[in-house]
Amino acid sequence: MDLELNEDQRLFRRTLREFVDGEIVPVASEWERSGRYPEEIVARFAELGLFGMTVPEEYGGLDLDRVSFALVFEEVARGWMGVAGVLGSHSMSTWMIARYGTEEQKRRYLPGLAAGIRRTGIALTEPGAGTDLQGISTRAVRDGDHYVVDGAKTWITNARHADPLPVLVKTSAETPAHRGMSVLLVDAGSEGFRVGRDLPKLGYRGAETCEVVLAGVRVPVSRLLGGVEGHGLRQVLSALELGRINVAARAVGVAQCAYEAALGYSRGRQAFGRPIADFQAVRLKLADMATEIQAARLMTYWAAARSAAGPVKAEAAMAKYFASEVALRATMEAMRIHGGYGYSQEFVVERLYRDAPLMAIGEGTNDVQRLIIARALIDGEAVLGW
Repeated sequence: MDLELNEDQRLFRRTLREFVDGEIVPVASEWERSGRYPEEIVARFAELGLFGMTVPEEYGGLDLDRVSFALVFEEVARGWMGVAGVLGSHSMSTWMIARYGTEEQKRRYLPGLAAGIRRTGIALTEPGAGTDLQGISTRAVRDGDHYVVDGAKTWITNARHADPLPVLVKTSAETPAHRGMSVLLVDAGSEGFRVGRDLPKLGYRGAETCEVVLAGVRVPVSRLLGGVEGHGLRQVLSALELGRINVAARAVGVAQCAYEAALGYSRGRQAFGRPIADFQAVRLKLADMATEIQAARLMTYWAAARSAAGPVKAEAAMAKYFASEVALRATMEAMRIHGGYGYSQEFVVERLYRDAPLMAIGEGTNDVQRLIIARALIDGEAVLGW
């Protein structure tokens, strides 16, 4: 049993860390406050090949091992969680196309997506259906060699830059509902496809998050993911397992940044004639933060490593649930250690505190994760241990 990164992974992490510290950390807070889209950072993602993380090499991708995949999100989120979202939705979508797409779909889309010439996201959530994906109302009706799609999606990351945008739809009224669900690859610029407003958010700024309207959009039948109707829910749920690993890794990165900020501040801040790091109350907080963050990191790497061999429903849920709760606690404790300064936009912990809740909500709320874990345990699908 080896709990260490291998040499390639350590080198990869060092490269990521140099990039993040040199090009993301210096601008993150200013750009986040101003609402400036991080074009330069996105361009560097493309140069580094990060848009091809989940794309096979034969289509121009990096095809990263899963632990290295997690390292990307941990390191980028340590600098600015918002820009990690640009890679998150994209990587889920490219993995889904690589895993389930027809050969024509792979060759049409994956090379450009891997290079960052194209970008993508994934359109699941609707105004009336989030956790309950089987409750979506977006419908696709077959009309000759096209589907006609009508509906609306919301909370869609990368919506303004997605081409194509995989959209979860109902292609039939078959029951149970999941049997009638499919994914269509909708090309940007399709008539009737419109990206609406950007949703105002507490945190998670940097990546756009939009409403999408589909009004009579004609999508060629050749854009049905995998070429077979009725497999859409299974396809997106498997992609969400990968998404939960990336969210867990982002949570670790945010928590790590909060810990580093709190540790540095406690060493320099004086109270009653000495650094506050000398006080037992602060030391206990730092010890708890460090212990929980390392546990979350190991759980995330464990889920990532296991995912290479097949489905990790329970493992990914555990990692996402635990790591995101650690991020919530770590950012709060970092703010407490900073005292009044933690409430100021002049210090990074204010941004981290606003970013952390997304990980407890996104890719399925933590209550949903707990139910997934419990069901897997009761059904004997998950066994505790290495």
